[in-house]
Amino acid sequence: MLRTLKDRGCGRLVLTGSVFEADEGAGSAPLRAFSPYGLSKTLTAAAAAFYADRESFTFEKFVIPNPFGPYEEPRFTAYLMKTWLAGETARVQTPRYVRDNIHVILLAKAYAGFVGAAPPPGALRRLNPSGYPESQGAFAERVRREASARLGLPCALELGEQREFPEPPVRINTELLDAAALDWDESAAWDKFTEYYAR
Repeated sequence: MLRTLKDRGCGRLVLTGSVFEADEGAGSAPLRAFSPYGLSKTLTAAAAAFYADRESFTFEKFVIPNPFGPYEEPRFTAYLMKTWLAGETARVQTPRYVRDNIHVILLAKAYAGFVGAAPPPGALRRLNPSGYPESQGAFAERVRREASARLGLPCALELGEQREFPEPPVRINTELLDAAALDWDESAAWDKFTEYYAR
């Protein structure tokens, strides 16, 4: 595939990785892949780097943490919003895990800036964008606060007593983004997030 691309004038490979890969981000040591998904992304990155080097491609990596926002996969924040809109209390079972949740609009702007910039020759170019690196309990409270202010609902929240850590306690990305430089309006992003679920 890379040889075909090179024949057509392409010499740049941008790979989207995951903070759940081995040796990505920062957090609890060792930074191993802790899920089959993380393992698959680790192996993909290793293969892509190997073949990019062999075919003399510029290899770049954009590492994604936990995106949330409009049209997201129905995971943590989807559960929170659907529970609150039903007038129920949301419960966070793992409030002590420290993760990195990033609004998808900010993530998209960072990605567009990354791929739109001309890569410097030589060393691997990468970006590990960070959004809200905090405990899941603190992040749930952040979502509660933003949603409650916009919906006029109490958005009741209950944090469980987490005693077991089958996953690494901390795994976050490493580069806080300059929202102003990316023309990202945090309040407007929360507006869109809340409106999406309200609809």
